[in-house]
Amino acid sequence: MTRPDNPNKDPRETGNTAVVEPPSPSSGTDADFVSDNSRGFFARLYTGTGAFEIVGKRKMWYIVTAVIMLICLASIAIRGFTFGIDFEGGTQMSVPVASSEITADSVEKVVTEALGEEPESVQTAGAGNSATVQVRTETLDLAQAEAVTRALTEEFGPALTASEVSISDVSSTWGREITEKMVIALAVFLVIVFVYIAVRFDREMSIAAMASLVFDIVATAGVYSLVGWEVTPATVIGLLTILGFSLYDTVVVFDKVQENTRSVLQTSRRTYGEQANLAVNQTLMRSINTTIISVLPIIALMVVAVWLLGVGTLKDLGLIQLVGVVVGTYSSIFLASPLLVTLKERRDDVSRHTAKVLNRRAGIESGVTPSAGARPVRRRRGAADTDDADRVPTGKRRRNR
Repeated sequence: MTRPDNPNKDPRETGNTAVVEPPSPSSGTDADFVSDNSRGFFARLYTGTGAFEIVGKRKMWYIVTAVIMLICLASIAIRGFTFGIDFEGGTQMSVPVASSEITADSVEKVVTEALGEEPESVQTAGAGNSATVQVRTETLDLAQAEAVTRALTEEFGPALTASEVSISDVSSTWGREITEKMVIALAVFLVIVFVYIAVRFDREMSIAAMASLVFDIVATAGVYSLVGWEVTPATVIGLLTILGFSLYDTVVVFDKVQENTRSVLQTSRRTYGEQANLAVNQTLMRSINTTIISVLPIIALMVVAVWLLGVGTLKDLGLIQLVGVVVGTYSSIFLASPLLVTLKERRDDVSRHTAKVLNRRAGIESGVTPSAGARPVRRRRGAADTDDADRVPTGKRRRNR
């Protein structure tokens, strides 16, 4: 006598393998790796469910980054920088706008005729009664300074007097000292950052973060070279500030990556790259919000201080901060995280895990899953005997009575 078939019997008990229907992505199986792309753009951006493939398209972002780097390096090598008087030294003249006849063009013409050569730069600073024309030239001796002052008072007098014309010299030695201190400060900053990230995270994250900071420096300096604005001490301060912002954004993303990949090698559900891409998506909205909140006051600073008040120093500070914030956000999302995944996948354990996940996923998609083998079925005492072919050993030895 044989037992009736059990309707709840596991199909894996009948053999080594079983052909089953592919599970749907919503069933929570290993095939659940496809992001929900049915929602709108802003819904996917807000929820951060991994719908934007950033890490998976890292080759494209590498190409974009390389193009930006080449353009910036070419501008730095060909155009160079326009260093301010604080770095190169020279003479700075300040002429108050005492009448409508005193303009940047008219002052430049008078200074050129008095010296026999054009000044290095002429610009208007301030607004209203505090407006002045700032003239920068090479270092002038006493006779040249007196000649320029006399020419200005003769041209614009009696509204302009000699006592109102301010002339000051800046030594090139002081400019070199500023440059050396800037380089030392930047080097110390990079070393501290490298050590902190290596201790806080791991080596690959430290390398990726340093590469992101190098890109921020080159890209920001390249934009400054393309625009042609003067490099002043305010520019150096702004550069160090935006490097701190970029590092903060990168650390936030890496912290989420570390959280998502903490036990990824012990599972066969998702790869390291997919978990890192999910982390980028989860922090994407936060990065955008932080960037917008940071950019708005910088734009207000440039509009009010530069175009309305004419404060040239704030113009230098505002431009480098505006460019640095945008570049820092780009590098933390589209460079640091993809580069981290590339470095991680060079490790044997991560590469083997990635191949394992992809192979298992390919088997699920083909409809064939490995079985756990036949399970022993324990019979209740007193149950009807079955044929020998239907008996399943229980693993216990029968006692002879």
